[in-house]
Amino acid sequence: MSARVGFGKRAKLVEDLAGQIRSGRLPSGAQLPGENRLAELYQVSRGTVRSALSELQQRALITTQTGVGSFVTFDGVHLDQGVGWARALAESGFTLSTELISIGTARDAELSERFGVDSFVAVLRRRRAENGHPVSLERSVLPGDGPLADLPERGLVGGSLTATLTAAGLRGIGGEQWITMCALGDQAELLERGPEEQFLRAVRTTVGAAGTLVEHVTSLLDPARFRFHLRFGPQ
Repeated sequence: MSARVGFGKRAKLVEDLAGQIRSGRLPSGAQLPGENRLAELYQVSRGTVRSALSELQQRALITTQTGVGSFVTFDGVHLDQGVGWARALAESGFTLSTELISIGTARDAELSERFGVDSFVAVLRRRRAENGHPVSLERSVLPGDGPLADLPERGLVGGSLTATLTAAGLRGIGGEQWITMCALGDQAELLERGPEEQFLRAVRTTVGAAGTLVEHVTSLLDPARFRFHLRFGPQ
């Protein structure tokens, strides 16, 4: 029985600290209270505290320096792509500024063959962290032979791509996403990095009820700022 109680307290400590870190209440760079203080606050042994800190370190949420203490290293946010990145980031308390680099017409032979669309509109955006450093580059390809044909002339609705798609009656109900790592190469200058630096590359295709194209997005994401969380099975 005592072992189960101990495990329950450890799990509570882990999830409580993880929640504070992910919500931003314990921001990146913040030092956690010492082992003695955590043991006192959560009414657990120092051994339980050490075990909990070890798990947080395995989750890449903190780093522990012997003789110094534990520090938060997680500097990202879980994003709900259903409501759009800008809104998800704002609701999480994680601050990024978005720059619209370009909106223009585009061609994509592969998407044309797959969805029967002749022309497209491409929207290129860059996001910067509070310190001014670019952390992501996103190119969204949208069907350009329907309600979005004049998008390059009129611009995004309220500066939001999600609002623009909604106003055009384009609603995604499914799709697929691929995530890999890649060197920045030709995109390095826009992200103010070296061409050999490795970023996450996420490619997401969203389709509507009839299998029509809603959006095809290629994102380059700083792995120090973003990560992906997949859930499966009954929740």
